[in-house]
Amino acid sequence: MRFRSSQMATIIGCTTAAFVLIAPMPTEAATFKVKSGVTSIYHDLSFLSSIGLNLTGTNNTAKPVNSSFLVGFNIDPNSNFTFSDVNGFTPLSSTIQHTGTITFNNQVTVGNFSIDLAPKRTVQNASGLVLRDTVSLNTILFDLSIPGTIAFDGKDLTLADVKLLISPEFANILGNSSLAGVLGGTAQIDARVVSATVAEPLTLGGTALAGAMGWWMKRKLKVSQTA
Repeated sequence: MRFRSSQMATIIGCTTAAFVLIAPMPTEAATFKVKSGVTSIYHDLSFLSSIGLNLTGTNNTAKPVNSSFLVGFNIDPNSNFTFSDVNGFTPLSSTIQHTGTITFNNQVTVGNFSIDLAPKRTVQNASGLVLRDTVSLNTILFDLSIPGTIAFDGKDLTLADVKLLISPEFANILGNSSLAGVLGGTAQIDARVVSATVAEPLTLGGTALAGAMGWWMKRKLKVSQTA
């Protein structure tokens, strides 16, 4: 079958127009920054005691979000943790800083915790977020699991049912490497956020980053968004 040049041009033009209509539009990604809030922590005190850690004091701590938690830590306004709303929640960079300390055995004080992004630690049940002591041990105490629930309405972010998994570093400090990965408590992050940038198309680099952080969605994390 032969087509005249005018017919071919019409076919190509229609095909191009159809492609333009069905081609996906660039994803609009907004970036947000954590500014304040509280991280609430629960520890099984009997378990901690069994591994040689007896809670003997707290200082400058905050009221936890509810009575299910043992202690709370205020999020420092100097925190520079950023995330995008791609896939509901995609961590991007930096740290959530906290104030407040706890003391074990009347000897070791840890606190002013930071929650840092460490993508290379996204193994097994770990999410790639870590809880680090910045007072005395200056090391990662816990790897954080993927949150059981995420809620974000553009102003308030809640990461709930976050499991605290004892880090290999902390296990070695405790003198028992077999404790690495063991459940050491749970946490909930309730943060107030602000817009960090004007919404703009997700670039190729941003797409790669979202893919690298795809563990939030690959493991079928349930994301709930409120109005």
